[in-house]
Amino acid sequence: MGSKNKLRRFNENATFENVLQPDRDDVQKGLVHLKGNWNSFFKNDNPIVLELGCGKGEYTIGLAKQNKNKNFIGVDIKGARFWRGAKTAIEDHLTNVAFLRTQIELIDLLFAENEISEIWITFPDPQIKYKRTKHRLTNQLFLDKYRFILNDAGVVNLKTDSEFMHGYTLGLLHGSGLEVLYANHDVYKNEGSPKEVMNIQTFYEKQYLEKGKPITFIQFKVK
Repeated sequence: MGSKNKLRRFNENATFENVLQPDRDDVQKGLVHLKGNWNSFFKNDNPIVLELGCGKGEYTIGLAKQNKNKNFIGVDIKGARFWRGAKTAIEDHLTNVAFLRTQIELIDLLFAENEISEIWITFPDPQIKYKRTKHRLTNQLFLDKYRFILNDAGVVNLKTDSEFMHGYTLGLLHGSGLEVLYANHDVYKNEGSPKEVMNIQTFYEKQYLEKGKPITFIQFKVK
């Protein structure tokens, strides 16, 4: 993507009412007023669902269209990517969608304890090298953050093409004594996955499927 195109998207994001871009220093100082009050942003009391590392926002948009009684927030640091999702939400009059430009490691500073009902992690970078372990979105540090912001009934959904990420996460969950509600190492060959896993496909997921890569899914609890 050219620098001019990125700048255009950044500028357009700044005009979107469904895009929030808090300053990192403000987040770390606890100056973000929406923490604990995200339902006021949506003007309803519906459950709030996060997609972490939302990319272009395809899954956030897909989930929002299928679940009008829930609010969805796509989280990513790359605003030029989720610009497409934010624009689509506006064009399609989806009032239950927002996009938050921030680092995922800050989510426990942006959302209050028990404020979130569900988390989706779709096709994250598996960070295979050992020295990158701290960046894996299902490592123990992140699981602790998810535990803080999720309510007691909250669940985490991991959909990935990475067998490594699938196996790593299952091993960590079992080792920590956390409850795995559902696990499938090839969702399109084995029945039983939630409809949102089967009915929503990202651009890259379609490419993986064309190459014959199995898509895996885990749904688990952290409390």
